[in-house]
Amino acid sequence: MAVSACVVLVACACGPEKTKADTDARSSQPTESTGAKEPSATPSGSARTERPPATQTGDRPAPRTTQGAIQRYEQYLHAVGHEDLDTVCDVAGPAAKKAQDEGLGPCTSTYPVVFQMISPAQKKALQTATVDPQRIVVSTPDKIEMPTEAVRASVTFSETELGSCTLEYLKNNWYITD
Repeated sequence: MAVSACVVLVACACGPEKTKADTDARSSQPTESTGAKEPSATPSGSARTERPPATQTGDRPAPRTTQGAIQRYEQYLHAVGHEDLDTVCDVAGPAAKKAQDEGLGPCTSTYPVVFQMISPAQKKALQTATVDPQRIVVSTPDKIEMPTEAVRASVTFSETELGSCTLEYLKNNWYITD
């Protein structure tokens, strides 16, 4: 239970330190070395090649719709389940930056710890988790609340295990901000 509470804190509040500065820095480097050849260029990480690249939605504007926010949050959940640090830090960048400013480490340091706290069954469940659109809360067209109970997975997550998150539409994409 304590492990799960830490996951929530890091995942939704402090994990994604990769705000604009980190995302921009990482985006320019991986794009050059991996680009469209990413899956075949990194054969050493077989689990990583099975995941979509973090820049999949970053190359073009994401839809500024409720469905766009849901898709982005599902991308984040799947990335947590796959331990895809680049995607997790991209999606949760603004929240991670806030956490880092409050004294927690950067996303690239905090999320690997979070990944270790998630059970194998929970990771597997997150890899295919979906969001029930009936359970989300649209605060404004640019701000959507994703409560824990909106997450549909083969394992039920409590508020202390997963936590609720806020997504906001910033710079042509949805990001976890709180």
